Amino acid sequence: MRAEDAPALHRLVNDWDVAKMLSRVPFPYPRALADEFIASTHVSMAAGSAWHLAITGQEEGAAEVLIGCAGITRDPDSAQAELGYWIGRRYWGHGAASEAAGRLLRWSLANLPIDRVVASALLENAASQAVLRRIGFRVTGYGEREFVSLGGARPVRLFEARREDVAAQMPPASGHKPMLLVAACALIDADGRVLLARRPEGKAMAGLWEFPGGKLQPGETPEVALIRELHEELGIQVQAACLAPFAFASHAHEAFHLLMPLYVCRRWTGRPQGREGQALAWVRPEKLSTYPMPPADVPLVALLRDLL
Repeated sequence: MRAEDAPALHRLVNDWDVAKMLSRVPFPYPRALADEFIASTHVSMAAGSAWHLAITGQEEGAAEVLIGCAGITRDPDSAQAELGYWIGRRYWGHGAASEAAGRLLRWSLANLPIDRVVASALLENAASQAVLRRIGFRVTGYGEREFVSLGGARPVRLFEARREDVAAQMPPASGHKPMLLVAACALIDADGRVLLARRPEGKAMAGLWEFPGGKLQPGETPEVALIRELHEELGIQVQAACLAPFAFASHAHEAFHLLMPLYVCRRWTGRPQGREGQALAWVRPEKLSTYPMPPADVPLVALLRDLL
């Protein structure tokens, strides 16, 4: 915050629709208080106790203007900090709160000796609650806070964010899609037929036929994931030694990039059954191409047909 921000700060926060949502802000908001607040932000930053920063923007190519404020305050008695923010009413609905609060949240968890950040919002402040959820916070309960402008305590919804919560919300690096790793298996019976499973209603690409398998969970190898998925989906037991790596698919979806190793398995225990409501079909190699399949599976069909 700069001393010259005081007039704009006063104008933006001296608004009932803004002040009534902020616990420590009086209404009306005295002009002198804007100067005092800005001076205090420099003291607290120098002490390493709080960082209250200006949120700025540009209007139609004009000079940089103040549109709000975001702050993070450390709790000296615990490994946590509290996040707060506000945006001037004329700038609502442009995503500034999510961008600024999210950036400050990520910065604080990466640079301060804390392991969590807390926040709160009035129960009727649905917009602020949506912002907190959007940037990685989760609800932890309910409480009360004193609101100076409202003249007493009011019920609030409590939020908390840890590093793992924020990591789940972070967008991929610019120009890159997230990688999705899926393992698939071509089960081949004694007659040389291949098992296909049809994606059931309610799943993406429902109605298409695919090789059984699924997403790798954290810490899993493709073999471990297949052993788990084949048991969950088909009710069969497979040993890692019976899974032979065969080929892989690399396919760009709109929202992610899929990397899918395909294994071949000729030996298992049990009779495959569709335990998740999916239809199953044992298909001759020369007939595989007649079954509509997801784009990532299609290139594997010719390779598998040549093998068999």
